[in-house]
Amino acid sequence: MDQSLREALLSRVGPSGLLEGPDLDRYTTDHRRLYRGQARFVVRPSNTAEVAAVVELCATQGIAMVPHGGNTSYCGGATPDESGLQVVISLERLHRIRAIDAVGGTLVVEAGCTLRAVREAAASVGRHFPLSLGSEGTCQIGGNLSTNAGGTQVLRHGMIRDLVLGLEVVLPDGRVLNQLRQLRKDNTGYDLKQLFIGAEGTLGIITAAALRIGTAPRDALTALVGVESLEATLALLGRVREAFGDLVETFEYMPESAVTLALKHFPQLKNPFDTAHPAIVLVEIPLPAALSGLHESFAHLMAAEIEAGRVRDAVVAHSLSQADSFWFLRENIPAAQTREGASLKHDVSLPLDRLAEFEQRGLRIIADLIPGGRSIGYGHAGDGNLHFNVSPALGIEKNSALEAAFLGHKESLMRALHDLVAELGGSFSAEHGIGRLKVDELARYEDPVALDLMTRIKQVLDPNRLMNPGKVVLPK
Repeated sequence: MDQSLREALLSRVGPSGLLEGPDLDRYTTDHRRLYRGQARFVVRPSNTAEVAAVVELCATQGIAMVPHGGNTSYCGGATPDESGLQVVISLERLHRIRAIDAVGGTLVVEAGCTLRAVREAAASVGRHFPLSLGSEGTCQIGGNLSTNAGGTQVLRHGMIRDLVLGLEVVLPDGRVLNQLRQLRKDNTGYDLKQLFIGAEGTLGIITAAALRIGTAPRDALTALVGVESLEATLALLGRVREAFGDLVETFEYMPESAVTLALKHFPQLKNPFDTAHPAIVLVEIPLPAALSGLHESFAHLMAAEIEAGRVRDAVVAHSLSQADSFWFLRENIPAAQTREGASLKHDVSLPLDRLAEFEQRGLRIIADLIPGGRSIGYGHAGDGNLHFNVSPALGIEKNSALEAAFLGHKESLMRALHDLVAELGGSFSAEHGIGRLKVDELARYEDPVALDLMTRIKQVLDPNRLMNPGKVVLPK
């Protein structure tokens, strides 16, 4: 049977489009190594027609398919199961920039383009694609779309679904839905593209997208601000937005615990402040060519904030390298936590007026359930998204019995924190998706009517449940 399938796949994608054998780890093991699956074959189509031919073949033979991008998922959304019966369909060879319209502000790209390639394509015509992720050199735009990626600029530009004009999608039966429209206005019935954004490949395989690109900023004001608390951070956000409106693009929160961890594991980092602060906020405001004086306005605002005792200190980057060092501090907090050892991760979002309450009550939950556990609750304060992670108490060594005991609190801690998130009107999955990891959480917390609609949509588009099974929505 496998030999017959092998020949059929070869006829559709050629020798360079088919991988098999034991050395498929990067396609069958997820980014965080939570799941280690197996695959009958890894298929690497080079264009949409080949994707459609492969999907039609698998659908006809009842073979389950797992779409695969840059393998940066935190939730196992692109990993096959352990049966060895599924086929992985990698989009890595669909990496062409199909069209750029600098005047219209649109860019048409294939799903296998890395986010960096998309941003560079926009920059090549003096434009800007405002999705920014630490994994931009590896993650692919198809995966970004399939998980509705967020990142550090959501405050101004929204999630990636807000940047999409049209999609090309191969449906679970092999048909191609072509809605690659580059239109700002288009009210022709249901907005079908939104079905596939955030669906994590369970309703079809995104093969190309028409994206909005904006004017590239002339410069950017980048600053670090020392504050007393998350509550003070959110109050500062309000005043900064009053002063600069929708120009504010980044507003990242880093508690002292996160900053200390980054400085410990990345000795090349320097603390830009002379003294430690309970928290640091990273602010970035792009500067349009038509405006001037924003640096001075920000300096006056910070001077007033410090004099009023609302913030402790502020440092404005005076060079690109200094701005990069500020970002290096923020972007290496996750890596620092990994180097430190085991951690329990929670990707939550709250209404801004409940975020500080969540942090305070969440800290009490950690203290009750894991004495000595260290909260590393950093993230995108501007849009209400915290990565409320927990590391073991100081002195617990990697791979030790005490670390294993710490990890044993995973379920109880997650349940307590997610219950709190639900109570406060938030989401247990802000930007990392559902994948395989959070399927039970979705069933527990989502509105039953919404779950029923998701199940019905899945049944209509993928009645045989062959497209990325086991992810997002499970059969009743």
